[in-house]
Amino acid sequence: MNREELQTMIGGCIATLPTPMDDDFNLDLARTTEITQWWVEQGLGTGTSPLKTSAAMGEGPDLSDDEWPHLLRTVVRAANADTKVICALKPKNTLHTIDDAKRAQDLGAIGLQIDLPFMHHSNQDDLVRFYTDISDAIEIGIMIYNTHWFTSDASVEAMRAETMLRLKDAEHVVALKWSAPEGTDIDYDDMTKFADTFNVIDNSAQPVRCHKNGGRGYISPWVAAYPKHDLEVWDLLEAGKYDEAQAEKDRVGSIIGLWGAKTGAKSGGYRQMKGIMAAMGNPVGPPRPPTLPCSEDEIAEAQDVVAELGWSVG
Repeated sequence: MNREELQTMIGGCIATLPTPMDDDFNLDLARTTEITQWWVEQGLGTGTSPLKTSAAMGEGPDLSDDEWPHLLRTVVRAANADTKVICALKPKNTLHTIDDAKRAQDLGAIGLQIDLPFMHHSNQDDLVRFYTDISDAIEIGIMIYNTHWFTSDASVEAMRAETMLRLKDAEHVVALKWSAPEGTDIDYDDMTKFADTFNVIDNSAQPVRCHKNGGRGYISPWVAAYPKHDLEVWDLLEAGKYDEAQAEKDRVGSIIGLWGAKTGAKSGGYRQMKGIMAAMGNPVGPPRPPTLPCSEDEIAEAQDVVAELGWSVG
């Protein structure tokens, strides 16, 4: 597939999926099948809400090289044939990443989320080589994850607008998960320089600003728990109803934010998503250590939060 075809599949309110675990912290593939079917029934898995598995919020960095293919295969098989599934790959060297990319492609992924090369202290030329070499080796899409917070010097190693433009001929580079590092000369609005070539996906809680700049999607921490909310926000963005979209995002953030901050202070990781999923009547098990699972009291508080939001349970 070419970039234009792939861009129709990787955008909108991208659904980062929590990974179901049993009480012994093993992959729960039976539960993965059930919850994937529910996500598809709720309207996720389309070109404007692709399912993304094995990402950070899905504890992807905690999954072994034996586990993530089983997870991806299960999600693909549980969904219908038209469902769009993206697989997030852990950052590795180019050769290993190409091997993983081909494996994900063979398992049915239509796209990949690939971080900046981790701990390689890459300069902009390195980034161009890295993503071009992967693009040349596969037929599915690449969404670059601008993980500048993992680099030693974001002012040097973060993805820059000029570098994205150099990737124009890397046909399978389709999208960029975008945020701008603070304290550098990189500005968020630099995205306007390449938004007409690549799908820009906001990763800094600024979906309205991104869409106004020509962006084609955003990351939400809650879409997997209550898909209806973010599907409606995306429709508002597409209709140019920016004030309404912002108001709805602000409403949800103000209500869920206090609970999220409180639970986040107790333990790190992505326990909040699994806590909200449990509160919504769709539990997906505990996170892996060292992150603590949400307690019964925290889940009860989350139930009050979703009730205040008006989110239907089950």
